Amino acid sequence: MAEEQMEDASTAAAASTPFQLQFDKPIPSQIKMAEWNPEKDLLAMVTDDSKVLLHRFNWQRLWTISPGKCITSICWSPDGKIIALGTEDGLVLLHDVENGKMLRTTKSHDVAIVCLNWAEDDPLSRPDKDEFLFYEDRTTRFFPPAPVMPRIGGLSSGDTGLADENEEAIPEFSSASCQRFNILCSGGKDGCVCFSIFGIFPVGMINITKIPINVGSSGKSYQLKDASVSKVSLSRNLQKLVLLCFGKLVDTDNLSHSCESSGLHCLYLDTSIFFNRKNELHQVSQQASSIQDLVEVVRASVSLISKQWSNAMSLFHEKFSALSNLISAHGVESSSEDEFLSLLFGTRTSPALHHFLASSLGEAGLKRIAKAVDSAGRDIRGIITEHLQPAVEIISFRLAELRGLARWRSRFQIIGLDEKLIDGVTESIGMLVVQVERFSRVAATVVYLFQNFFAWVLKSVKILLNEPTDQVPAANSELVVIFLKFLLDKDPIKQLLEADERIECDMDTARHVEQLVVFGGFTDTQFLEKSLVKQFNELEVSLKEAFLMPFTTISSQIQCQGLLPLYPVTSSVTLSSSCMPTSISFYKDEDSSHEESSYSLTDYVCFKIPDGSLNKRNCIGVIKDSGNCCTALSMTSLSGFLLHIPDEYECVDLSLYKDNQVVLLLSETSCSDSPAKSWMVMLQTENFSFMPLPGTFPANIYSLQKLVALDLQLDTDYGKVRSIPHTVSTPLAVSASRGVACVFSSRRHALVYILDEDEEEEGDEISDME
Repeated sequence: MAEEQMEDASTAAAASTPFQLQFDKPIPSQIKMAEWNPEKDLLAMVTDDSKVLLHRFNWQRLWTISPGKCITSICWSPDGKIIALGTEDGLVLLHDVENGKMLRTTKSHDVAIVCLNWAEDDPLSRPDKDEFLFYEDRTTRFFPPAPVMPRIGGLSSGDTGLADENEEAIPEFSSASCQRFNILCSGGKDGCVCFSIFGIFPVGMINITKIPINVGSSGKSYQLKDASVSKVSLSRNLQKLVLLCFGKLVDTDNLSHSCESSGLHCLYLDTSIFFNRKNELHQVSQQASSIQDLVEVVRASVSLISKQWSNAMSLFHEKFSALSNLISAHGVESSSEDEFLSLLFGTRTSPALHHFLASSLGEAGLKRIAKAVDSAGRDIRGIITEHLQPAVEIISFRLAELRGLARWRSRFQIIGLDEKLIDGVTESIGMLVVQVERFSRVAATVVYLFQNFFAWVLKSVKILLNEPTDQVPAANSELVVIFLKFLLDKDPIKQLLEADERIECDMDTARHVEQLVVFGGFTDTQFLEKSLVKQFNELEVSLKEAFLMPFTTISSQIQCQGLLPLYPVTSSVTLSSSCMPTSISFYKDEDSSHEESSYSLTDYVCFKIPDGSLNKRNCIGVIKDSGNCCTALSMTSLSGFLLHIPDEYECVDLSLYKDNQVVLLLSETSCSDSPAKSWMVMLQTENFSFMPLPGTFPANIYSLQKLVALDLQLDTDYGKVRSIPHTVSTPLAVSASRGVACVFSSRRHALVYILDEDEEEEGDEISDME
């Protein structure tokens, strides 16, 4: 009977015209995730071996990348320019859509990130447009473009949070003032949900296992145990987060009446702090994210300077260390320091020193060392002037901007921008600016003296080689001092690049600096005794403390509105419940469509119920909440319906579509010899009767059990039915903005259907992924 209904439906409903898809190379494994770009005709896919593929609508492959990590989730930025990937080890990788290059890596979780959702603020969601505060990023008016990561002849600084090879990474994220306010939500396997503004600045986190939950009208407090996030979705007005999770619901007051079995629950969270303070959060995150980018530039610059100078000094010590062996071979009771001091002061040279200068070192070896030091000096000077110094100056300016915002307590104190902490960071960056200037002068002086020293030694070597004498002209006092420092391992550049090094300064200088610091209203009177690296480390600590305050404040203001238990997962259910198809979407209410400046949203949740759970078989559920986003969840605002799929078919995947529609992917389960068929069904939810959910908690926490499942009648006007000539598999990729769906078959075929257009021909296979 069900097959007859399917045949009748396929005859009555026109199928979409397929577009041929063609892979450039064979795909070694199946597709496990796929997402359409919200702005362009692009489809991103993740294979079982965690390769990421990007294809055009005509299936032209643009690029393939292998991040080298197990990819567990994927989503697009609202503007379609960035692909966000969640990994098994808790990283969020942001990749450029143009070339696949990695723009940013952030550590958001300690466990696998199982879902991602990137929501952008809709300007129509603000009821009073006059309340929007236009904020200009004044940095570009006073400074040139922000410096990028330093690179010298293929030598990079090492691993950072940014992509060294992509010089556009920092300008891309630093132009946040040009973007609409958006938030990336990531859900972890441990029940944690993290929020990042523009995908890069962490602004909050909740752990659903630690927040109190009020269910129904019982007035009792419950908690989720052993919870794992399955899916998250933030509304377009940023006021509400709908979250699906597996876990045990525990009565904190009466553990004996707690639910012992795990189940799927729908959690509703109040995130109105993002909506109410989005202007303030936009401004703070713009400055803070740019500061964090520039901090990475400073770190990379200092690291690269250290590498360059260390390489030059390694060659210097390697060549000059041969003298000690020659002294021992000649049986002279002396040291390398004494021998060179005699040379510097113009006294007679010993046979060991003469042999070292004339033979071991020689003119060629000396020129090689001089060239290495000179090259390192030029590189260091370039890094300072093009990267390090501009970075610390722009950081100083941006912190001054944040300092001004922090003094506007009525607007910024509520999001945790602490004036005292920002003042401390401002002082730290001021001291770092001085340290960079000091380091620049010290480096220039040392390299200059080295050049003179090598010139004098080269002259002395020529004299020893060309004239039968054992005496050379004395060096000036500056060369004697600088060489003594290096012989005694007192390299001034090295000292400033070590974190635990204490810099000596004379009493008069220290007293004068102390007076200037106090006069300027600062507190660190001993900063000249710190090295450049130590001052930078202190800046990082103070920045972390200052930016942690908004993170903590926002996190504390994300509250649970309520929870709706959907279905239990018992031991009799023999399937992976965490892989059950689910979908969440928000739709604009029809009764608010006439308003131009604001509107309200209704959230829909669609899910497949495991066979045996709720005493149901082959059913899907659709739930909607028509309540206010800013009020506690009320059972009176919740309604839903259950839909029974014909027994000959199973729901492989599902997705909510635009205009309150649901797209179902059905596959034949019969064991007949004929080729298996599948169907894509698009249903209009308004054609079904949503029944109020009874508030019977806690006597029966699964209120969906009271609903009577409706039989799916495919020969009615409930929606469209399209035949697929293959057995299909997950995932189902649906794009509401483009009006298309991509289906993957178990035989490695891919099919694309246009959902909003009816044509005369039926869809065919369009690509063989072999």
